[in-house]
Amino acid sequence: MKEFLLVYRADYSFMPDRTPEEMQAMMKRWMDWIGGIAAQNKLVSRGNRLESSGKVIRSDSTVTNGPYAEIKESIGGYSVVKAESYDAAIELAKGCPVLSIGGNVEVREISQM
Repeated sequence: MKEFLLVYRADYSFMPDRTPEEMQAMMKRWMDWIGGIAAQNKLVSRGNRLESSGKVIRSDSTVTNGPYAEIKESIGGYSVVKAESYDAAIELAKGCPVLSIGGNVEVREISQM
C-alpha cells in the first residue's frame, strides 16, 4: 500500500462562533471519521491541527510572518493514511468533516526516499 498525506483546508475567518455543544459535535465527527479509517487499518498517523500563525523562511534567509494574509484558505491540519491508489485515498477523504463546512482536502502521495 502507498501512503498519502491528507491536508485539511478551510477559510476559518468566515466560520461563525460555535457553541461548546456544536464544537463537541464537530470534534465527535472528526474522531468518528478518523476512527473509521483506523478500523480499516489504513491510518498511518492521525496527524494534528495546526496553529493559524507561522513563519516563512525564504531562499535569501529572510524570515517573515506567515501564512500569507492574501490566502483565503488556511491549512488547519493533516493526517497520513495508506491506500492502494489515489482513487482509494480520495474515497477515504470524501468523509472528512471539513467538507461539511466548505473546506477541502488535498490528497498527496508520499514518495518514499
